[in-house]
Amino acid sequence: MVAGTRLADLLPLLEADHRVQVVFTIPETHASWTATTEYVRGLGGVVLPWCQARQLEYDLVLAGSVRGLDDVAGPALLVPHGGGFAQYRSYRPPTGDDGREPLLGLDPSRLVNEGRVRAEAIVLTHDSELAVLRRTCPRAVSKAVVVGNIAFDRLVASTAYRARYRSALEVGAGQQLVVVSSTWSERSAFGRYPDLFSRVLAELPPERYKVVGLLHPAIWSQHGEWQVRAWLAGCLRDGLSLVRPEEGWRGALVAADHVIGDYGSVTGFAAGLGAPVLLVDGPAVPLLEGSPTAIMYDRAPRWSFDRPLVPQLNALAVAHRPDAYGDVRALLTTRPGQAARVLRQTMYRLMGLSEPDRPVAASPVPLPRVVR
Repeated sequence: MVAGTRLADLLPLLEADHRVQVVFTIPETHASWTATTEYVRGLGGVVLPWCQARQLEYDLVLAGSVRGLDDVAGPALLVPHGGGFAQYRSYRPPTGDDGREPLLGLDPSRLVNEGRVRAEAIVLTHDSELAVLRRTCPRAVSKAVVVGNIAFDRLVASTAYRARYRSALEVGAGQQLVVVSSTWSERSAFGRYPDLFSRVLAELPPERYKVVGLLHPAIWSQHGEWQVRAWLAGCLRDGLSLVRPEEGWRGALVAADHVIGDYGSVTGFAAGLGAPVLLVDGPAVPLLEGSPTAIMYDRAPRWSFDRPLVPQLNALAVAHRPDAYGDVRALLTTRPGQAARVLRQTMYRLMGLSEPDRPVAASPVPLPRVVR
């Protein structure tokens, strides 16, 4: 689902062109989940069974993952999810004397198969990723295209509609919106503290604060909507608004007065947007040095569980400057505001078609929907 939601950022770039037909498919692998199938079908497009999709040839393949990519015929454009290819946190076992080696998603095991680069265009968000690619997989450098960050550009484009996002999240007059975000895995905020949302709700007077929860789509995919709702049933009854995984996290960040999060990319996006960030500290997580998430994680203040939350939020609001994470923002994209233009140019080049005459820009994200 994470890959699918990122690919959805590219679909508006193909609108209003009657020469183009878009179809969808999901690779049938061990990591396919029912929730992903439901998400794709909910887009309203033609969904090809994987066995049929493998038999056809396409003018362009949009992929948010290398999973199944070798089985589909056509020039592929590979896009990253999260903060970008070079933002990953996991590490291989130590090799040699230099300690841990970062697993970046830009290594030959992912980008090359049987001596052939898997994609005709590998989308990068930042020039620094190109430097990483030169070191980790030189044969793929000729396929790299630094386009910027379409996810962040859409986030920025949405800021003009802050009042609409707040209204969709039912933030009342005089209320402050506190967005609580967790990535996935046992090291995440929700993984370490299953009572995370109940803690926040217990600390914040409901007449003054609206609490909105963001859970990584992998949590929804692996456990299912029923289980997520069951785990958080008490919190939902106590006023938590839980944003659905298909879309909504960006609208919530635009609407937020405060963001409480962990080391996930959503918290990094919040910092880059200029929101006040309070971190739920966790175990030592090997973040990639110099990445936006690592810089945010090193600098943002921590939530002290042994002190009341309201004074901490107030102190954060007083001390916060919107440009406090300007360097994080600069690392999220090398081409601010240009990703839509460069992506459409690349997509039409691969299809062998002339671009439409209409101008292109990152579109604001849809209004968030919450679990009822």
